[in-house]
Amino acid sequence: MERFQTITPVDGSVYVERPYATANVINLTLEKAQTAQTHWQALPLEARQAICTKAVECFVANQDAIGEEVTWMMGRPMAYTKGEVAGFVERATHMINIAPEALAPIMLPEKQGFRRYIKRVPLGTVFVVAPWNYPYLTAVNAIVPALLAGNTVILKHSAQTPLCAERMVAAFVEAGIPEDVFQYLHLSHADTENVMQHHSIRHVAFTGSVPGGAMVERAVAGRFIGTGLELGGKDPAYIRQDAEVKNAVETVIDGAFFNSGQSCCGMERLYVHEDVYDDVVNQSIELVKQYKLGRPDNPETSLGPLVRTASADFVRAQTQEAINQGAKALIDPHHFPADQPNTPYLAPQLLVNVTHAMRVMTEETFGPLLGIQKVKDDDEALRLMNDSEFGLTAAIFTQDEARGEQLAERVEAGTVFLNRCDYLDPALAWVGIKNSGRGCTLSQVGFEQLTRPKSFHFKRV
Repeated sequence: MERFQTITPVDGSVYVERPYATANVINLTLEKAQTAQTHWQALPLEARQAICTKAVECFVANQDAIGEEVTWMMGRPMAYTKGEVAGFVERATHMINIAPEALAPIMLPEKQGFRRYIKRVPLGTVFVVAPWNYPYLTAVNAIVPALLAGNTVILKHSAQTPLCAERMVAAFVEAGIPEDVFQYLHLSHADTENVMQHHSIRHVAFTGSVPGGAMVERAVAGRFIGTGLELGGKDPAYIRQDAEVKNAVETVIDGAFFNSGQSCCGMERLYVHEDVYDDVVNQSIELVKQYKLGRPDNPETSLGPLVRTASADFVRAQTQEAINQGAKALIDPHHFPADQPNTPYLAPQLLVNVTHAMRVMTEETFGPLLGIQKVKDDDEALRLMNDSEFGLTAAIFTQDEARGEQLAERVEAGTVFLNRCDYLDPALAWVGIKNSGRGCTLSQVGFEQLTRPKSFHFKRV
């Protein structure tokens, strides 16, 4: 039986080892999900809500162990991993609470001799493919609303974070979810594609890279099923001349370096009006120097390793290439003794004198690196913000809310923040444009992705 190993970035040891699901297990799991869906759909929504609510409680009961596992699987400092549980609760609870309104039938106006309405009915079995960087937060976005809508769910988690799939399913089983309604599979890349092509899968919710999203589209081509694709970004921030600089800098730096920069909606490009540029750069340097890079199981660590050495080497190469092209690095890596070549431990870095001729300002970095570029006015900032193949989030910092809203209308992004960044509000649709993907999760709109409309047209006799 073929197996895989999860190598922890903490010390390079094997943290988890699991077998891949066999072909027989995969087929049986798919068949069971399809069979269970009819009975799950028939349950009243109130019953599905109650089970999901109980599952959240069961999940939270294990938050200490869950936080420790996340730290060891992907390297986030232990001081922050419990925040993953809190975010899971916030998102799940919001979707549970809005489900009755979001899934309510659309009753049409009275028409003489007829009764007409539209119901939102489940799709069938939803296949969720989740990543390692925010392993619970990305997964919950699709799983809970899919279950609430009456779908069954099969979860495939990253080989870097396999315990997350096991933990989530275990919480729902403990909460009393009917057998086979929510299952997980540990899959190879080839078998992941095979599952997408199975006739019982009616929707794929994928979070990952652009090449991964292209793989999903190829796998489901000709199947006429829905896909939700969240594919990351190169998210920009703009600090205007009238911004409250201290707050803006603190917010952007946190948005750029939290989780070692391994966030789809992390800030990777910063544009600053020339009037406040020097002040922003100086304050940014001081804040970045306060990070403590080290083992994530040390409670004093505020910046952990990247998920693997190859990821850190990619950021190192992108940084060096930009410097060779004229960029200037503002942070001395020697300030962070844990930064060592051939390891996933990487010092945070700020680059100035950057341009869009450099990959560092156009290609996703996914690491602790921020490029800062001076602009002369709003128009130049907007042109540069929109000069990207991505469009997940963007942030504008200004004390003039009306002007900020005008600028936000012109930004090409799924979410535009004003005076904040790197946050997902479950009441809002989480959506990307361009190479950041398509479809959406969360909010009332998110339920529409996981259901289909069914019309009822009754003539009275």
